[in-house]
Order: sequence, then C-alpha cells, then structure tokens
Amino acid sequence: MSDRGASAQLRELARAEAALPEAEEPPSQTPAPEQQGGESAAPGTDPEADGGARYRRRVLLVLSAIVLALVLYWASGYLFAYTDDAYVTSDLVSVAPYISGRIVSVNIVDNQAVTRGTVLAEIDPTPFQLALDQKQAKRTEAEAQLAVDRDTIVSTQAQRDDAAAKERLASDNLRRATPVAAAGFVSRQALDTAAAQEQEAKAALADAEAAIAKAQQMLALHQATVATIAAEIAVLKWQLDQTKLLAPADGTITNLILRVGDQAVENAPLIGLVDARAWRIFANYKESLIRHMQVGHTAWVWLDTYPWHVHRAIIQGVSRGISRQQTERKLLPYVEPTTDWIRLERRFPVTLVLQDPSPDIVLHMGADARTLIIY
Repeated sequence: MSDRGASAQLRELARAEAALPEAEEPPSQTPAPEQQGGESAAPGTDPEADGGARYRRRVLLVLSAIVLALVLYWASGYLFAYTDDAYVTSDLVSVAPYISGRIVSVNIVDNQAVTRGTVLAEIDPTPFQLALDQKQAKRTEAEAQLAVDRDTIVSTQAQRDDAAAKERLASDNLRRATPVAAAGFVSRQALDTAAAQEQEAKAALADAEAAIAKAQQMLALHQATVATIAAEIAVLKWQLDQTKLLAPADGTITNLILRVGDQAVENAPLIGLVDARAWRIFANYKESLIRHMQVGHTAWVWLDTYPWHVHRAIIQGVSRGISRQQTERKLLPYVEPTTDWIRLERRFPVTLVLQDPSPDIVLHMGADARTLIIY
C-alpha cells in the first residue's frame, strides 16, 4: 500500500470517530414539535385519554339534549295542544222538492248568496192547479148533496111525527075499546080491528124512525166525503205552494247544475246550499290530549285562507266517539288513523267556533286551518 492510500484511510477513520458522539446524543436535547410551536405539554398527560374524555362528553351532551327534548315534548301536552289537521266546515243543506214536476224557471246563479225564503227555482204549477180545480168542483157537488140530505131528514122527521100521532090514536082507541068489549057493548071484531090498527101504526112509526136514521147516516157519509175532499184540497194547495223552491236558510249556492227543463223528483236533492250561520272548525286532536280539553276553553285558529292572522275561538264540543272502520253510516265521524305507512295515534274531532269574526273574513267549507289550545 502506498503512503497516499494509507493517509486516505486514516482521514476516513478520523471523520467517522468525530461523527459518532453527535449520533449518540440523547433525544431529550432535541426540542419536541409542540415545544417548537410555542406550546408546552403538561407533564404526565396522555393525549389518547384526553381524546376519549372529550368523546364521552360529546355523547353525554347529545343524549342529554335528546332526553331534554323528549321531556319537553311530553310536558308540552300538559300546557298546550297544537294540530294542523283541522279544516273549516258548515252545514250543507240539500234543497229537495216535495213534489215531482218539470222545472220552468231557475232564479239563481252559482255561488250566489241568498237569504231564507228566496225563491230558488219553480216547478210547473199547471198539473197541480188543474187537480185543485177538480177537487174544488167535487167539494161543491158534495156540499150540494149535504143540502139534499138535510131536506130528506126534515121530510122523514115529518113522516115520523105523523106516524107517531097515528100510533097514539090507535093505542087510545084500543085502550078505550078493551073494557067496552069486555062489557059486551062492542063486538069482538071491532076490538080486533082496533088492535090491528094499533099494530099498523106502530109499524109505520118504526119505518119512519128507520128512514130518519138512514137519512142521518147518509148525511154523515156525505159530510165525511166533504171533509175528505177538503183535506185533499189542502194537500193540493200545499203542493201548489211547493212548486216554488225556497231557500231554507241564509247561505251560498254551491255547484249549481239545475237548468230549466230538468225533471224534479220528489225528495231528490236539486240545489246545494252552504249555511251561512253554521260555520265551525273541526280539529282532529290526539287522544292523549283531549282529556285536558273542556267546553268553553279558548283556542287560537290560523286559517290558511288568511295567513298570518290568528283568530280567537272557543271549544264548542269534544267528540265522544269515532268510527274504527270507514262505513257508509255517518252517525260517527271517521278519522283516518294512518298517513302513508306511518300509523298515528287515534284522533278525535274537536269543534271550535270563531268568536267575533271580522266581517271581512269569507269562510270556505273544506279550507285548511291550524289550531292551538292553551290549557
């Protein structure tokens, strides 16, 4: 080996020995990243333990918030009741004629406001007027027959009086002839003749009384006929009055489809009328809330027709029953217990009546509403 090569190896070995103390310095002398950033870690602190504690605190806060929300929701049922399952309603009066006939005039238009007694439509009165005239003529004839019956009774009473007089005379003759015949002053034949005359007089009197009874029976029969005809005339007059369809209440005509020439059928509805004096609100409340409600409680109503306006109302009544099944019978209200696939708590209708509504408010049957009741 040359001197140059040996010198090179010695220099390399000297550099390696000089670098060895720097590589073996303890790590504690090197500043930690947190210390370099200006923060110092507390002695004996475990970062993983701090992270777990913070996570547990967050979970507890979330659970506490959920429990608090449930408690507030449960407690709210003792303070107030709110529902948006409410709607405005009134009475829909079905105007139906009492008689059948052809419509000759319609005096209203759709959505017209009418008052009680307004003539809505008219049925052809001609058939009823003709029938009335016919019955009135029959009554005149029957009343004339009554006069004849009374004259007959007077005549038969006169015949009865004559027969009664003859019967008294024949009885007196027989009573006088009997002792005379016993004394022998009157023949037996004369006595028999007097007895026969008495029997004939009694028979004539009986016939006269029977004739009077018969005449009185005919009079009673004809009087009954007159009364029957008078009743039929009253019915025909009433039917003639019913040819005019009158509004039974104040309200508004709805869905008018009646036209001149249509056939009116007895007791078949022709015109729909929304009653103007029966407005109320049906609010369906959960069965867990209605136990707190009493008639007369104040309620607050939001009408979707007039948003951002709250109206005062009172509870008129709380339904005491609902139908569990949807049937054709309407004596009990049916409230749908499900919405799509979610089953809801049973709800009962609560009737609310607006107090002092503004005259500018026009209510519409079937409009949505929202109600709030504070106990």
